[in-house]
Amino acid sequence: MTPPQPRKAQGLIALAASLLLTACATTAPPSGNGNSAATDATTPAPTLPAPQAVSAPSTPAQPPAAEAAGTPVDPLRPEVKIDINDEASRADLWVRVRNGFGMPDIDTDHVRVHEQWYATRPDYVERMTSRGGRYLFHITEELQKRGMPTELALLPFIESAFNPKAMSVAKASGMWQFMPATGRDFELRQNLFRDDRRDVLASTRAALDYLERLHNMFGDWHLALAAYNWGEGNVQRAIARNEKAGLPTDYLSLRMPDETRNYVPKLQAVKNIVSRPADFALKLPALENHPYFLSVPIERDMDVALAAKLAGMSASDFADLNPQMNKPVILASGTPQILLPYDNANAFLHNLRRHEGPLATWTAWVVPKTMKPADAAQQVGMSEADLREINRIPPRMVVKAGSTLLVPRSPQRQSDVPVHVADNAAMLLAPDVPPLRRVALKAGKKGETVAAVAKRYGVSASQVAQWNDVGSGARFKPGSQIVVYVPNQAPVTRTASAAKTVKPSSKAIAAVVTRQVKGGGKQVAKAAPVRSKTAKSTRVAKSDNGSKSRNGVKVAEATSSTARR
Repeated sequence: MTPPQPRKAQGLIALAASLLLTACATTAPPSGNGNSAATDATTPAPTLPAPQAVSAPSTPAQPPAAEAAGTPVDPLRPEVKIDINDEASRADLWVRVRNGFGMPDIDTDHVRVHEQWYATRPDYVERMTSRGGRYLFHITEELQKRGMPTELALLPFIESAFNPKAMSVAKASGMWQFMPATGRDFELRQNLFRDDRRDVLASTRAALDYLERLHNMFGDWHLALAAYNWGEGNVQRAIARNEKAGLPTDYLSLRMPDETRNYVPKLQAVKNIVSRPADFALKLPALENHPYFLSVPIERDMDVALAAKLAGMSASDFADLNPQMNKPVILASGTPQILLPYDNANAFLHNLRRHEGPLATWTAWVVPKTMKPADAAQQVGMSEADLREINRIPPRMVVKAGSTLLVPRSPQRQSDVPVHVADNAAMLLAPDVPPLRRVALKAGKKGETVAAVAKRYGVSASQVAQWNDVGSGARFKPGSQIVVYVPNQAPVTRTASAAKTVKPSSKAIAAVVTRQVKGGGKQVAKAAPVRSKTAKSTRVAKSDNGSKSRNGVKVAEATSSTARR
């Protein structure tokens, strides 16, 4: 990736004009900066309807789109008026980072190993530092406001190579690699429409909050970093072990996993390279001491594709600054701002004033009752295939009542999505299985074992035992009644010892609730049956890279019209 380009004089003048709230921009908008994101593996968004072309208004009246965004500001210094002629903004940002270093150095063999690793990969270092240049000013600014050492601004080099769309195999996400639960602890919302672990500003705020808390807990930055990587409980136990053994409790003295043992040395190696790049035959990209991006308030729902087009940016460049969005629409009530480079922020406002036509072609629809995807698609006026693709609905599932689906806007659905939907959107799915019915069988002349009945009907012995209030190793007496649950359409032989019986779906039967049987109301189980993987509550939505993730899509437990757990 090439380093960020200097601002053009024309772009600066145009931005100043927009910040002074001129009623109508007359300066031609500058082109985008053309920076491209690193090619990290993500799943492309589904094909979207083409946004309306930017065109001049046919009448002098201001179109409604002009009020869809506010005045750009520096998101970390909203109270400071931007001075585009400030000499300090032209200073070298790397110098500012170096001057803020405050952690004690470590000098070990682990540090040497990682220095050598980076030094022999100049292309990787150039790509990583160029990408980091988009975010480094804002992280450094926030660190210095908090009085924290600026080495921490280099931590995303270790966590994600400054890729805000990174996803680990353990489901840690974003530039700072938050796990889902830790993200929720630090108010990083994760739902159908957005994942704030990938939000540049929100995740940085949360990461620095977390690091501050860890430093207050341990009183040492190296231990705080170990806890950030390994978990505070693990570090506390490692310290307790050393204290009990009469050993030192500093970072280098603790027993810890290899990943954590190498964590601080990696950061030290990057710090050494930033301090003395020439010593490693490396060159850092030039970074100026000013924000790379501005925050533009969003007042109306807007398609992601349209926002990128109005800003004069590629979809990839737009996503690098706004990677938190899970869907192809920006919800003003859930994502109140977008981040745009200086010149592109001005172009966005200029083109937005001239835009005619809809701002959003997508909206959210709350499903009123449990229904099949085909029925839902027919109700909202789209094909079942498109509904499944845009909402990532797996095969053989029904959508439960109260689920939120992304659907096309229509004359009946023109209002912007309300806050409670944008913040709490989830999709509840249940297996699309036929209803089950209770069947009473009789054991054969020689009797039947629980295991034999279970095998014949494709269920577990524990389920048969629970349905019949016997032990899993029991044998039914000849002629005694046996209870099983089968799908309605499955033909059943009334004698348990019959040679030929059609087996019902094991997943369907495993989902049956067996605590109380309807009809006679007889209790047939004292404990809940074993759940199958189908019936167990789990999340199944696909993440950006196509793997299963936890972004707000939940599978509900299957229920039966004939029994309850």
